[in-house]
Amino acid sequence: MTDPTYQFSRAITRRPADSIVNGLRAEDIGTPDLSQMMQDHAHYVATLKETGAEVIELPALDDFPDAVFVEDTALCLPQGAVLMRPGAPSRMGEVAQMAPTLRECYDDLREIKGPGHIEGGDILVTAREILVGRSDRTDAEGVAELRAIVSDWGHSLREVFTPPGVLHFKTDCSLLDGETILSTKRLDASGCFEGYRVLHVAEGEEAAANSIRFNQFVFSPAGFPRTTEMLRRHGYDVVEINNTECAKLDGGMSCLSLRFQ
Repeated sequence: MTDPTYQFSRAITRRPADSIVNGLRAEDIGTPDLSQMMQDHAHYVATLKETGAEVIELPALDDFPDAVFVEDTALCLPQGAVLMRPGAPSRMGEVAQMAPTLRECYDDLREIKGPGHIEGGDILVTAREILVGRSDRTDAEGVAELRAIVSDWGHSLREVFTPPGVLHFKTDCSLLDGETILSTKRLDASGCFEGYRVLHVAEGEEAAANSIRFNQFVFSPAGFPRTTEMLRRHGYDVVEINNTECAKLDGGMSCLSLRFQ
């Protein structure tokens, strides 16, 4: 029996555009190197395919510098998909660009109509519930509208809170399997993961918390050796993927794909 929270048959990615150098960032730590980002993105897509999954590779969108971060545009569940309503005004148009692809994949496609906002980076789906972190990009109205939609599909949604200064809830956590979450200590200290098995990233390696479990692999950003060693010690098959350029735009492993069965 498969677990739809981390066992997938399909993924959607989008090629980085030249305009990504103008992407949003909470702090300016340098301009992304497009050539390096292309190499890293190709490695990411190749690793998705290595699991046996079908990868739908969408073309670059020059009008939307952040469109490579497709996860923020939708939530994909076994019963259907929900188009998000991003909290960043410059990203609102990305949703309409994603909609035709999701209509081809799902019979039931719904949308957050507003006035609230919600982004996929704030949503962690576990085997027992959907956790949604309030953040600068996701507000109470957006959470309430999503709750109404997913409850219709039999899902329980729990609202939690993203730490101050952290862009998205999943910046600080990721799902490793049906009952295990990888988290920073600061996020776990809030008590939002009570009842789960929680593994902490190493001190100083907080950026490693944004990993993804995709079939047999854990995709982890390269450059965090203590966290990688810990994950391997716990039996996870870790693939390290360079994320230096996406990190300049507050992006990570989960941001780069939509994953579903």
